[in-house]
Amino acid sequence: MAVFQTKKIQSFIAFIIVLVAILWLFQDNILKISILQNKTEQLDNSNQEFKEASYLEKIDNFIIKEYSKDQILLHTVEAETYFSYKDSPVQLLKVKVKTFDETQQAGLVMTSNRAEMLKSGEMFFNGEVNIQTKSGVAHEIDTESLIVLTNSGQIKSNREITYLAENAKINAQGMDMSIDSDTMLLNGKVKIKQDSGSIINTTNLFISHAEGEKKYQSKEKSVYLSKYNTVNSEKGLDADMNKNLIKLLGKVEILGLSGSKMESYDLLIDQSNGGEVYKSNDSVHYQSSATNIKAKKMNYDAVTKKLELMDEVLAVYE
Repeated sequence: MAVFQTKKIQSFIAFIIVLVAILWLFQDNILKISILQNKTEQLDNSNQEFKEASYLEKIDNFIIKEYSKDQILLHTVEAETYFSYKDSPVQLLKVKVKTFDETQQAGLVMTSNRAEMLKSGEMFFNGEVNIQTKSGVAHEIDTESLIVLTNSGQIKSNREITYLAENAKINAQGMDMSIDSDTMLLNGKVKIKQDSGSIINTTNLFISHAEGEKKYQSKEKSVYLSKYNTVNSEKGLDADMNKNLIKLLGKVEILGLSGSKMESYDLLIDQSNGGEVYKSNDSVHYQSSATNIKAKKMNYDAVTKKLELMDEVLAVYE
């Protein structure tokens, strides 16, 4: 009898050992099944919440027109699908907004995959937003929220935005855009990432596309970074992106000249023809470990590293 009980105990212990081994071998699969069950439960809960927050009204091929007191068409809102909810803003999918001037000529056209419309008439665009102005200038903006104030002719964003320029990508902390004047102010810290690889860091950048121009302006301290040099500017920048000319204003400091540095004023950076040439018609001070040179004009090719100092050149060599 004792032998029989001993065999039962041994069999039970062997079963436990085998069970533990199986659990150890298949622990990843068991964990995946557990995670899958949790995800399934979450999905079911999300579907239930969606059903509880279902729309009150759905309209396909939605369109609305707003007129002034004098029955002048101000703007139209079109959407592929319109959803209205009890306690939430109206949701619009694949939406287009058109504004009109006093002569009923089409002005600004905005398109986005998604937008919200409040009872006050304000609209919030989400994600990628394409804007085409009356002059034909196209703007592409990516942001979490873009507000259209049709009554004042303004487009605003208080969120981080990415503005896709023709040869650059610009990141900013917000935006104010005038519909009629083709101008915008990118607020807060601004980073301009040029396709050439150069980067400009500045603050509160004003952009104008009026009459076909592409002007970037800032009155704040700015830094120009390229694979060749770093240039610090005290009073901002004034750039003509049609001509690929960037002017760094006030006192500037150029670092990266093989361990030397150069100071000047109102430095012009010429990026035309794929180059990077620095020019100044103001006083120049070049310093290295063995040289101290002052001049009235300067021309420096950052690609070939050729520096030319001109007019009343005074050099001291140690």
